[in-house]
Amino acid sequence: MNALRTLVSPRGAVFLLLVILLVAVTVLNPNFAEPGQIMRYIQRVAPVAIVAIGQYFVIIAGEFDLSQGSLITAQVIVAGNLVGQDDSRTIPVLCLMVVLGLFVGLLNGLLTTLLRVPSFIVTLGMMLALLGLVLWWTGGAATGNPADSFRQIGRGGIRDIPLIDFLPWSVLVLAAWLALAIWLTKRPLGKLLIAIGDNARATRYSGARDWWVTTRAFMISSLSATLSAVLLVGYAGVHPSVGRGYEFIAITAVVLGGVVLGGGRGWIVAAVAGAFVLEALFLLLNIAGVPSSLRDAVQGVIIIAAVAYSGLVFRSRRRGAAHTPSPDPGKKPDAPAGAEVSSASPALAAEGVAETRGD
Repeated sequence: MNALRTLVSPRGAVFLLLVILLVAVTVLNPNFAEPGQIMRYIQRVAPVAIVAIGQYFVIIAGEFDLSQGSLITAQVIVAGNLVGQDDSRTIPVLCLMVVLGLFVGLLNGLLTTLLRVPSFIVTLGMMLALLGLVLWWTGGAATGNPADSFRQIGRGGIRDIPLIDFLPWSVLVLAAWLALAIWLTKRPLGKLLIAIGDNARATRYSGARDWWVTTRAFMISSLSATLSAVLLVGYAGVHPSVGRGYEFIAITAVVLGGVVLGGGRGWIVAAVAGAFVLEALFLLLNIAGVPSSLRDAVQGVIIIAAVAYSGLVFRSRRRGAAHTPSPDPGKKPDAPAGAEVSSASPALAAEGVAETRGD
């Protein structure tokens, strides 16, 4: 019974949907079941999933980052024009891209937290500013051609592996980034972000530096966009259209994974699964001959349906909890199932204050 309840919950439904979509794709295209094809599928998902990981940290804190797509575009243009055909520039340009990503995230975070400007407005402005700079630099046309050593990060991998034959670097990068993100959610930073999304005022009263915690969420988001840009250079080329709309795809994936808009609730693995669901859905639509121009419409329907479903489940659970008899005052209540991904209490913030101050 508990397993069935988990499957129909917002965070569990995304895995059930993923299995259904992958089975449907395999039925229509039996070659998809081959290990090599599955690796290619994960390779295509990797940039979106990495961006979704960054968006997850911002959303659980109750904020948005709409600048991810434009930052990806800017980073792709930077790589394409500064690396050129000189392999010796690969490492310096990668370092420059990391610094640029951190700076954009820092700026987004400080404007949102210290000046109290809504993150929607701040990141929308950053999105337009970066896009304008890119169009001014490139004239709206493809420009730059990075060396093969740089492009191999996104298109290369380990070959001659038994069974799968080819293991793309992007799959390894996604696995490493997800592992790091899961570790962060277990640290005081991740717990404080959930606490801030649930009750920012209580978290602030507990002594936590909420402005710095939230700012770091934006920096993680920008680093995710930077890492995605490095992979996209490998097989998407250098063009001002690369990265367009990635912020909305990331938000869709996160919402599809059961993460509550407004913060305080969500599981990062489910958010990544949401990215895999989107790619499987688009692949299924492509096999079925549905025009690619309908992707935006499908994406919009998914966002509305996922948010509505999550809201209905959350409200029904709250009504159920309200009708539950009060426990015996002398008995310590049991911890609710899934507490690690549910609404965080102010006490959770206090738990990590001491360690966070030392970060």
